[in-house]
Amino acid sequence: MKHIVTGIIAPVDSGKTTLTEALLYKAGELKKLGRVDNGDAFLDFEELERKRGITIFSHQANLTWKNLQLTLLDTPGHVDFVSQTEQVLRVLDCAIMVVSARDLITSHARTLWNLLDFYHVPTFVFVNKLDLSELSKADIVQRLKQLDQGIVAFDGTETEELAELDDALLEKYLETDSIDQTDVLALIRQRKAFPCFFGSALKLEGIDALLQGLADFAPELKSRNQFGARVFKISHTEKNERLTWLRVFGGSLHPKDTILDDQKANELRVYDAKRYDAAKEIVAGQICAIPNLNETFVGQGLGFLENDAASCMTPVLSYALNPNGCDLHACLVALKELEDEDEHLHVVWSKQLNELRVQLMGPIQLEVLQQILKDRYELDVSFEQGRTLYKETITQTIEGVGHFEPLRHYAEVHLIMEPGKPGSGLVFSSDCNLEELDKNWQNQILSCLKSKEHIGVLIGAPLTDVKITLATGRASIKHTVGGDFRQASGRAVRQGLMMLKERQGLKLLEPWYRFVLKVPEEKLGRAMNDIQQMSGTFSLDQATGTLSGLAPVSEMQSYAETVRTYTRGKGLLELSVDGYRQCHNEQEVVSNSSYDPLSDLENTPQSVFCAHGAGYTVDWSDVPEMAHVPYKSS
Repeated sequence: MKHIVTGIIAPVDSGKTTLTEALLYKAGELKKLGRVDNGDAFLDFEELERKRGITIFSHQANLTWKNLQLTLLDTPGHVDFVSQTEQVLRVLDCAIMVVSARDLITSHARTLWNLLDFYHVPTFVFVNKLDLSELSKADIVQRLKQLDQGIVAFDGTETEELAELDDALLEKYLETDSIDQTDVLALIRQRKAFPCFFGSALKLEGIDALLQGLADFAPELKSRNQFGARVFKISHTEKNERLTWLRVFGGSLHPKDTILDDQKANELRVYDAKRYDAAKEIVAGQICAIPNLNETFVGQGLGFLENDAASCMTPVLSYALNPNGCDLHACLVALKELEDEDEHLHVVWSKQLNELRVQLMGPIQLEVLQQILKDRYELDVSFEQGRTLYKETITQTIEGVGHFEPLRHYAEVHLIMEPGKPGSGLVFSSDCNLEELDKNWQNQILSCLKSKEHIGVLIGAPLTDVKITLATGRASIKHTVGGDFRQASGRAVRQGLMMLKERQGLKLLEPWYRFVLKVPEEKLGRAMNDIQQMSGTFSLDQATGTLSGLAPVSEMQSYAETVRTYTRGKGLLELSVDGYRQCHNEQEVVSNSSYDPLSDLENTPQSVFCAHGAGYTVDWSDVPEMAHVPYKSS
């Protein structure tokens, strides 16, 4: 029997959960269809989800249809919970992207499509609510091709269009007038083709065709005999059991197997919504949850799998907690447990300010967090207005130097820092000659650089989109110890940034929203003026009166309430984070910041040299003249 793990992915209000209910109903797993708005959907069993009528957490369901065994992972549709969706993408054979026939491509739909592309997930498209659209299927597909030209309606006439997606396949088709099922599977696996199906989940229309399409064309896992698994979710039960959710990609897993250091999988749970069965074996392709493992984390690789890269979706707002009389330590413990489930919370405790801060995607997630703290931990707290999370980058290339030589210590590091591609983060490499610095020291420097959170010198925001290359360095056979290169490499980064600050080679970045704004025609002038005042850009669709464009999060984060007010509830603003761009008011933000890079002793740009048996501090600006190793760059 063919076994597939698929995720149901969709923007809010596309009918994603309704489709999940329809799939389970058609397979005979449910006796009646649940409704999100009725609070009785099979997979929205959390009390908080039923109160709000939205999916907040990812959940698992299982069904069998003909020769297809399907594991469904239902994910949140609201943009504030996109991190939950991203976690699931790491372990899918394919995804079902649900779009509403009325809305088709929303800004959040583009975000989700980009995520699917980032994780290279083969994708099926289901156009839901077809009965509510006046467009033909051909018109709908034509509009969906804005996402990718490979979206093809699987209606029995798709052969020629599929062949045109690949030159070799087209040549074969012209010779034989046909293509094989294996050819179609290859196109889907390579994300060259995206099968598109149509229907109405609420009316159970198009569900059989979608299930048959998955049975015929969904790519299966190519497993190996060696054990390997990927952790994709951490959660806690009502009994406060810590669950590690993972998918096995190779070999098999049994109760009492040791899977992490000396930790054993004492129980293997296969969940179906909130119910579970204890399994005696989990084979390649299957998903299970293991209670009470410690130090596991989302993206962790077990067995032959390496740890996955960091998530590409990051929060854009920071909120400070107001304990309202609750014990601050209890708040910290609770938030740390929630951070265990969602690493993006990034809980930070500031001793200087006596303040707890968390990072979130938006106001709905904030409301949910408050409710979880109240319901699960009996902590009735509040949060202050969110602050924008800025980042810093560089616009010029520089060679930064760090020297660390207190008495009986020695290390010097030269780093070439170059502007990276937008969204690339920090990339580290070495171009250092082994005759200048031993391989072990080079590896240690790169390890130190990767383990440190580097911040900029404008406002102390995280550094991003920089390529940092180890150019050269020097160690002492007699005096160098491992910690010396940690000190020297950190100082090299900071010294380079200070030089760039002096040369105006730094740039402040801020998060921007991609928005779609629909208002009554008589309010268009007001809306366009507001967007311009917010330093945004837009285009107007004359046919629908819809404004779409980009605007800074700092300016638009509270605009939805303004829209509701001046349109008397008739306006609709849809927002999705579209990454970081140049800060629209950089000078103002930097001027209002109290950050002093020279006073930040944990991230100092100064170097330490030695003379007459004692170490002394050398200002960052004087390091080029004092460096022991010649510069690589001119």
